[in-house]
Amino acid sequence: MPSHTEYTDCAQIFNNGSKASGFYMIKPIRGPSQIKVYCDMSEGGGWTVLQRRTDGKENFERGWDDYKKGFGDMESANGEFWLGNDNLHYLTSQVDYDLRINMEDFDGIQRYAVYDKFKVSSEEEKYQLNFGKYRGNAGNSLGGSYHPEVQWWASHQGMKFSTFDNDNDRYDRNCAKEDKCGWWFNRCHSANLNGVYYQGPYSAVTDNGIVWYTWHGWWYSLKAVVIKIRPAQFEPNEV
Repeated sequence: MPSHTEYTDCAQIFNNGSKASGFYMIKPIRGPSQIKVYCDMSEGGGWTVLQRRTDGKENFERGWDDYKKGFGDMESANGEFWLGNDNLHYLTSQVDYDLRINMEDFDGIQRYAVYDKFKVSSEEEKYQLNFGKYRGNAGNSLGGSYHPEVQWWASHQGMKFSTFDNDNDRYDRNCAKEDKCGWWFNRCHSANLNGVYYQGPYSAVTDNGIVWYTWHGWWYSLKAVVIKIRPAQFEPNEV
């Protein structure tokens, strides 16, 4: 891959002929510099990975600055990481992106959720989360729409990002402190993919595991998660 060429995301890298999953350098249009990302070239190719959970080795109980900049294992193919909220903002400000979340439980069963129009706003707006229509087989936990009467506290639509040291949720206490991670909390969540890594079913003071409520409820922590994005208008070059 020519070093002088700058790609804005993994979709451009895929369409330039690089079909192998792995780490690449990209430069989002509004980003101040190049960043290292993991490109997932499966499932049609061109996915930029924002987060990965696989084994619980990485600590996700971190403050605002760590989530702003990103953290984790950016060396190994299955390492856990968070790409960074600034980078999520730079990426999703470029074009309309589809968000895909792949999940696996401890029985090896896999489910997914896809949302269109995924966007993360700037730090000034507390990295507010917005997304569009859902499709998939894991259930619409981000939308909190499994029971309309609970949607006011369960939906993550329009939520600001919170950490233990920067509380922007709709809860009278601190969701990020109770659930031991940074996330787009409401009061508090129906989905929390940055939660504590347990071995499936767990018991704790709060439902602080890696939770996707519409699949496994609040008291089951998932084995593996990949959060990734790709431009909505992506068309693979078959070259």
